[in-house]
Amino acid sequence: MHGSASMAVCAVFHKLCRFSKRLAKMTIQSECVIPARNYSQTQTLSSLRWDLSPEQIQIRTEELIERISNMYNDIGSVVIEDVCVENILKPLAMAKLDLASSRHVLDFPQYVCPSKDIRAASTRADKKLSEFDVEINMREDVFNRLIVLQTKSQNNLGHEEKRFLDRLVTLGKRSGLHLTKDTQEEIKTISKKISELSIEFNKNLNEDNTCLVFTERELGGLAETYINGLEKTVNGRYIVTLEYPHYYPLMKRCHIPETRRKMETAFHSRCKEVNTEILEQLIELRAKAADLLGYSSHANYVLEMNMAKNASNVSDFLDAFYEVVKPIGNKERKYILALKKRECLMKGYSYDGQINAWDLPYYMNQVEQFKFAVNKDKLIEYFPLEVVTEGLFGIYQELLGLTFTEVQQAEVWHENVKLFSAHDTETGEDIGQFYLDLHPREGKYGHAACFGLRPGCRGFDGKRQIPVAAMVANFTKPRRGWPSLLQHHEVETYFHEFGHVMHELCSKATFAEFSGSQVEMDFVEVPSQMLENWVWEKEPLRRMSRHYKDGSSIPDNLLDKLISSRVANTGLMNLRQVVLSKVDQCLHTSTTAKTADVFGKYCQEILGVPATPGTNMTASFSHLAGGYDAQYYSYLWSEVYSMDLYFSRFKEEGIMNSKIGREYRRIILEAGGSADGMDMLKTFLGRVPRQDAFFHCKGLVPSPEI
Repeated sequence: MHGSASMAVCAVFHKLCRFSKRLAKMTIQSECVIPARNYSQTQTLSSLRWDLSPEQIQIRTEELIERISNMYNDIGSVVIEDVCVENILKPLAMAKLDLASSRHVLDFPQYVCPSKDIRAASTRADKKLSEFDVEINMREDVFNRLIVLQTKSQNNLGHEEKRFLDRLVTLGKRSGLHLTKDTQEEIKTISKKISELSIEFNKNLNEDNTCLVFTERELGGLAETYINGLEKTVNGRYIVTLEYPHYYPLMKRCHIPETRRKMETAFHSRCKEVNTEILEQLIELRAKAADLLGYSSHANYVLEMNMAKNASNVSDFLDAFYEVVKPIGNKERKYILALKKRECLMKGYSYDGQINAWDLPYYMNQVEQFKFAVNKDKLIEYFPLEVVTEGLFGIYQELLGLTFTEVQQAEVWHENVKLFSAHDTETGEDIGQFYLDLHPREGKYGHAACFGLRPGCRGFDGKRQIPVAAMVANFTKPRRGWPSLLQHHEVETYFHEFGHVMHELCSKATFAEFSGSQVEMDFVEVPSQMLENWVWEKEPLRRMSRHYKDGSSIPDNLLDKLISSRVANTGLMNLRQVVLSKVDQCLHTSTTAKTADVFGKYCQEILGVPATPGTNMTASFSHLAGGYDAQYYSYLWSEVYSMDLYFSRFKEEGIMNSKIGREYRRIILEAGGSADGMDMLKTFLGRVPRQDAFFHCKGLVPSPEI
């Protein structure tokens, strides 16, 4: 996901009544004093604009902060005896809706805008708004009135209204509003510093433009399509950036170890000095805030709101997972060492008897070629981006009962960006809009993510507000007569991130607080991970592939080999996820940490691969400063559940079964965070979730064979 470095994602058990009608029925006392401000008219939303100047971004940021501050002032001034739903819960919902609906035109451009000045202005806006978040979340006057309202209204609220109120009270306590004034001020100061450092960490990564220069010989083994896409220096050498379309193919295909070593070293040295310092400050500050709030660690503070509940449960999950995966990973490691030894003998390289970090992706790719005979040079020719997009759209539309239409002459932030509208196929209901920004450029967010830009919830007029989302990726640009051709893993990434887009667009929550991906962090990846399965099935693969030259279909034998390769390297790939999850948990159950040492320790112990000397992977591990702190385990956690959803329903009842697809849309996507993730899983599955499907699908069952 995502998202701001992470971003990130569920079932309607009760029909959602119109917000205004339900609130009208929720008056707790006969005379409820309502603030003079007309909250339903506070903000009239217009189309999102992307032509704001740095000065306009600053002005609109200040206006938004002033507007929301005034709303909170009104709420905080309500006489305690007069507290009711109409003067507390409703205006708070309106304030949160206004803030969520207005801020992203201000803080999103830092990730995508071509102008460095506008990116800088957007980053400043993000810092101001994040500091403001801390301020309003620590309004003790508002919190005290919520406590009173909670006592008064226990039996007078609907399911989602009660969930919203209880959440606000819980978040108030988690901000320390039940503690002394001095402690509150200390927590507020720390929270603002954490926010500022996190934004700076990711800004540094976004602005990094490191590149390396190689001769054609040094790029031995790379495909013609790759070489043709590179810029050249004046003396004819090739310029290779650290962007995904350059880095990953080189690491997987280049048979010159020294080239791979240089790339791996540069990639995991990005922003090393500055971001290592920032990350280690963040760890100390998070631990200090957790201690002030009465938690034994930052991890336990964060996990309280997740399905996992605490660090002990996460540790147990990772340890049990590791025990299942470890023997498979050991066998894969031995096989890779044998491949390396063989290649060193054949090519005259010295054999050091170990798998280095720059060896792993290369030899994992070799495993796919030797064991599964997947010809990636040939395979990529069948996945031009335009064809993949057409097929992906068709699958999602059929499955979820939607129709996508491109918006012509839409206002966008770059000429390569497209805007689409989504409608319900049967009713014609306007579901939402989404942007696609799919190619790398200088200063752009370097990963793949979905950004929610406007929540799908009840609006100021009581009707559903139309949500807006953006998918940002970095697929190879078309150039010099070559279309943009995707590796299969990029097709999988596309399917995954677009799943997040659908989660944002299909949302029908009442409150912005529960819109789209506003779910538990260890549930946020479930919907999109579940949808990845379609890129491993024949029918969907045929629908989103066609040879870029003659339009021919992928040959059956190539398709069969691709599908069977799903189990290739799953031991080592999942061990790497365990490494990253363990690193994250270790850092956030500690008060201080030497981040490079922690990563090196787990990399060696669990993966059996030493970290490259002089590097620090965690300095570019954007999840740690992008909302996944103490929560990276959620990728593994949620994938286990996503496989159960897919194999127990879609695989059993038909992967293109639109009836099941619409049920999935209704139960999982529309609800957002208005229900607990576990309850949604049980509703869709008709039982308690199980782990069997995950281990089966990934081939993670010990056997005599590799």
